[in-house]
Amino acid sequence: MGRSLVIVESPAKAKTINKYLGRNYTVKASYGHVMDLPKKELGIDIAHGFEPTYEVSPSKTKVVADLQKAASTADAVYLAGDPDREGEAICAHLADVLSGPKLEFPVEGEEELKEVPKKGAKKAKKPAKKVVARGKPVIARKNIFRVMFNEITSKAIKAAFEHPGEINSNLVDAQQARRVLDRLVGYKISPLLWDKVRRGLSAGRVQTVALRLIVDREVEIRAFNPVEYWTIHALLAAGEPPAFEAKLTKYKGEEIEVHTQAEADAVVAAAQTGKWQVAGVTQKEKRRFAPPPFTTSKLQQASYNRLRYTAKRTMGLAQRLYEGVELGQEGSVALITYMRTDSVRVSNDALDQVRELIGSSFGPTYLPEKPNFYKSKKDAQDAHEAVRPTEVSRTPADVKPFLTDDLFRLYQLIWQRFVASQMVPAVFDQTTIDITAGDYTFRATGSVQKFDGYLAVYQVSADDDEDADESRALLPKVTEGETLRLDTIRPDQHFTEPPPRYTEATLVRELEEKGIGRPSTYASIMSNIVEREYVTKDQGRFAPTMLGEKVSVLLVKSFEDIFDVGFTARMEEELDEIEDGKLPWKKSVKEFYSRFAQDLDVAKDEMESYKAGIPTGQKCEKCGEGDLLERISRHGFFLGCSRYPECDFIRDLSPELPPEAEGETEHCENCGREMIIKRGRWGTFLACTGYPDCKTTRRLVQGTRRARQPDEKLDENCPNCGLQLLKKHGQYGEFVACSGYPKCKFIRSKTLGIKCPKCETGELVERVAKKGKRRVFYACNQYPECDFTTPHQPIAEPCPKCGAAFIVEKRGKMGAVRSCLKQGCDWEVVAPEPGVDAAVPEPVGSVKA
Repeated sequence: MGRSLVIVESPAKAKTINKYLGRNYTVKASYGHVMDLPKKELGIDIAHGFEPTYEVSPSKTKVVADLQKAASTADAVYLAGDPDREGEAICAHLADVLSGPKLEFPVEGEEELKEVPKKGAKKAKKPAKKVVARGKPVIARKNIFRVMFNEITSKAIKAAFEHPGEINSNLVDAQQARRVLDRLVGYKISPLLWDKVRRGLSAGRVQTVALRLIVDREVEIRAFNPVEYWTIHALLAAGEPPAFEAKLTKYKGEEIEVHTQAEADAVVAAAQTGKWQVAGVTQKEKRRFAPPPFTTSKLQQASYNRLRYTAKRTMGLAQRLYEGVELGQEGSVALITYMRTDSVRVSNDALDQVRELIGSSFGPTYLPEKPNFYKSKKDAQDAHEAVRPTEVSRTPADVKPFLTDDLFRLYQLIWQRFVASQMVPAVFDQTTIDITAGDYTFRATGSVQKFDGYLAVYQVSADDDEDADESRALLPKVTEGETLRLDTIRPDQHFTEPPPRYTEATLVRELEEKGIGRPSTYASIMSNIVEREYVTKDQGRFAPTMLGEKVSVLLVKSFEDIFDVGFTARMEEELDEIEDGKLPWKKSVKEFYSRFAQDLDVAKDEMESYKAGIPTGQKCEKCGEGDLLERISRHGFFLGCSRYPECDFIRDLSPELPPEAEGETEHCENCGREMIIKRGRWGTFLACTGYPDCKTTRRLVQGTRRARQPDEKLDENCPNCGLQLLKKHGQYGEFVACSGYPKCKFIRSKTLGIKCPKCETGELVERVAKKGKRRVFYACNQYPECDFTTPHQPIAEPCPKCGAAFIVEKRGKMGAVRSCLKQGCDWEVVAPEPGVDAAVPEPVGSVKA
């Protein structure tokens, strides 16, 4: 038998799978998608059936070349992407690349001009790099197979390779439909936002609906009017201890609500003079059943509630547990099943394993007669099992020595939930006592745990417990008609509260319940709206920024049906129908685009523009003639006079200080006088009230009215003028400057302590791009004399292959790798996990034959 090539998505997965396959297999990684729509154009032929044009991603040319080379000598290729739409699309693109002619990619730097332009002259643009297809197909399509497995275990992989299949075109079409829809919305609406609001903004088909939910909740909170109400509590004693508390529930047999203190005082006065007597005692046994094993969304919710992990962090950790982690002499082992699922189904083998563990570890009283079966929600695809351990016998204690704390805590949560799901219910004795005092009825409820059941392994948190408000108080033994003694009676004042802001857990639950997006997309949705400054997170809860609110209002007003919650949920159902082969994907996209194009044409003409100014109906406070317009600058929203520049009145619309901060006063560190907020050319700032005698100013933290850290004096003098140096915090980070500014303009950026490889005199510093998404990059501090830059984080470690002074860490969707930047050196390794010794990283794509 000849050698076969197996392609997976990540190096970690490749390493784990490789140990289960024989010497006749070579396992390589594609590092996620190798093809995508072009970055600088729409890439969709709307006039010809929305046909997309895919191209090899520029960052994947080396990966594709390597895979084509390996496939050219293989007898067969097995595509082992993740078992979902995204994985199927990756496999489809890999099949297209490998079954077509060999692609020749331009060598880096070969297009550069031979003549170096003179200093000051404009650099000529490099011609676009072209990918050339030459020769015969790399490998025949009939020799390319699809293998799928829900877990990376010897048994699952063996079964998959014994019965290889073909790529599921319906899954590919569903993914392609989502990609095309998202590209159409993003590519068409984002320029509109650039024109009407500000450059750099973006919109997404699903993310805008998620933003709308957050904004709508904020509007509800602001419009909420608290209502006063009172509760009445009586502390009572019976013939036997203990004393217990009862709460007012009825008046003359009807439910009662107490709204004012006068009403509460009247109830207290009447009840105090009444006879307190037991009207009824109810005792019953209550069973609390175990929750089902995790689906993706439930895992994200529980992980946030219990561990305070964000959805993005949870999915990243779960991916590593699924792909495999090093367990000492066992090598790389996958600890959990596939983590993107909406099913609670469990295989028979897994049920047998967990029942055996429960019987041996907890005893027969914890094991139900038959396995517990759970029903998935109505619209679940049920393509995969629930998230569970691959081997339940591998307990959290067994793997703890080999895992980081983050990985251990998540694995423990998954393991405990799965084991608990197959245990007997917890049993409680619940007692309810009704007491009369004249015309009023009070009630006391107590619950005592009789048998812990599944709670022995999985304790219910307050966020998960539907009965969290149920009293756990101990009650005395009483009989009907027994007279009780009143110790005290207490009225408590309350006010109704507005609906709470969403946390990650509650937003995931809301998105799932409304059918918006899919659990596998929730992490990226929440990351996007935070990164784009549409929302902020305050104590773990989402709050819209002013920018987020304005953008949401504009988009919802102009595209009311497209960004409607119900419409978005219906689109998700259509994607499911495409996956099931019931609906052609182009028909779905065409119906969507016909509505979208109409809204887009209207929005281009009628959408209000913050750049031009939106009328407020108010007259200018300064000139009294012009109208106030709401506008936006790079510093935020403000009101300006329509007669500008004749009238220069402006009023900042930045959010006001929170109530708890209104009383805080900043004082000048030079003269001690109070500082006030002023607005200048570069936005709002703090200035000393002693101006012009004292010219101290301090920048504000972006988006707030809190002052930045004051300058810090250093025990070092300026090399130019001899005055003391200061550590300052500027728009682009920390730097050192002379205290003699503006007379002395000496500046020194904070360096990484790594020599520039180009000029060999300067040092590398961290910088932030001034345009676009303000990405971090690294450059020489001798700019403009030296123009060296790199987007990858330099690390002060020599290259083990060529001896270069430093290496870099590259981060992508499929993880991080470390490599050498020196031309001609191909050293590259998987970056070590945080907290793991970096001395022995695993070579990228390496496999053992």
